[in-house]
Amino acid sequence: MDKWPLGVFASIDAGLGVRLEVAHELGVPTIQLHAPQRATRTADNAKRFLARLEELGIRITVVFGGFEGESYADIPTVARTVGLVPPATRDVRLAEMKEIADFARLLGVDAVGLHIGFIPHETEDSLYRGAVAVTRELCDHCRNNGQNLHLETGQEAADNLLEFIAEVNRENLFVNFDPANMILYGCGEPIDALRMVGSYVRSVHCKDAKWASHPGRDWGAEVPLGEGDVGFEAFLRTLKEIGYTGPLTIEREIPQEPSRQKEEIGRGIRLLNELKAKVG
Repeated sequence: MDKWPLGVFASIDAGLGVRLEVAHELGVPTIQLHAPQRATRTADNAKRFLARLEELGIRITVVFGGFEGESYADIPTVARTVGLVPPATRDVRLAEMKEIADFARLLGVDAVGLHIGFIPHETEDSLYRGAVAVTRELCDHCRNNGQNLHLETGQEAADNLLEFIAEVNRENLFVNFDPANMILYGCGEPIDALRMVGSYVRSVHCKDAKWASHPGRDWGAEVPLGEGDVGFEAFLRTLKEIGYTGPLTIEREIPQEPSRQKEEIGRGIRLLNELKAKVG
């Protein structure tokens, strides 16, 4: 595989990603796939989808899980509703993530990703202990499938994430690094954070954002790639520094505006190609 192949976050029937046909039109060789709805996660559908991917010359690198009832309306709502941390939904969501991992195995994909949710800073907190236990169980399930688990960055600072990974203590637990999320959630400078967690980074999102006036309390604003505060030349230089050569997966979360989404992702692809040539 070439260094830094471009990709997009894509969806079959649900989620924030572009449709597979749009990924093909954009000319990218890789996608991260938002897990399809439960009813469509069948062996027959996996075969059909793999045949379509082969026809289009596209490879899935990570299958991402998401759950009914999650809301990104504001930071407190995210803390209450997202991922495997909230206790009321944890068991059901763990079971679903195991099903998603099994579907990813049918697709021949060796990495599964998700937002784990807001990990408490206090390590003796019952929520923290519960998050550690559920992540261990999911890692063990993925390991039996020959898969790694990627935790997406954003809802905790880099040092907290490192502490959590060490506490979970599983060799197949890694990081999907999203620099914009560090800004959106106000959790730290993304380039500094990337250096800190670099040894665990196995996939990345190329997404941009601007800082909120009160980081950590209010949302930052997601913007088109290259128009925010990440600094993508520095991002690629840091990826080179940490030895990351995997896909650069563009994520632009405006599915309600598909034509604008496609146009902005297209501009992002051009920018990343220019930076790849410069930084290489």
